Amino acid sequence: MAPNFFLMEAANLFCGDHDPTASKHLTLSEMQLPSLTEIFQDHHPGGSLFQVEVSVGVEKLLPTFKLAGHDPGVLSLFGLGTKRRHTFTSYGVIRDKRTGQALEAKAIIEGRLGSIEPETFQRGEMQSHDYAINEVMHYEFWWAGKEKFYFDFWTSEWRVDGVSQNADENRILRIGSGV
Repeated sequence: MAPNFFLMEAANLFCGDHDPTASKHLTLSEMQLPSLTEIFQDHHPGGSLFQVEVSVGVEKLLPTFKLAGHDPGVLSLFGLGTKRRHTFTSYGVIRDKRTGQALEAKAIIEGRLGSIEPETFQRGEMQSHDYAINEVMHYEFWWAGKEKFYFDFWTSEWRVDGVSQNADENRILRIGSGV
């Protein structure tokens, strides 16, 4: 197959899916989906000449975003104001540069708004606020209507391209959908 090139052209964020007016398309200036970073530990057994790395899991997910101006509705979602997690849904327009087709990227994140960092106010410049979503217990990433990643802490489910990555482990441990 010929190489391809996909480019994100636009994005939107909903802070709280229960409110269809919670769209941030007019103030969203940055959206950083969580990095997927595997955790490795060094292991140098007594009977081996070489040290090796072994995978022991995945680092916590930490999505961030930036909104221009002030947003009192988002401020109310801050962790100290509520102990509940909220759903944040991000949509992106991805352009297939080879065909010109617009594709949807969608991320669904359940977590707590754990950080709000206002930029320094300077007269004549627009002040923005940086936000971080902590305590992510559920994360989904969809590409062109197909599930790419799915993580749910409560059911111990981790899927890539719709295929469970830990079904054997869940089945053996009698956890969630693996039973």
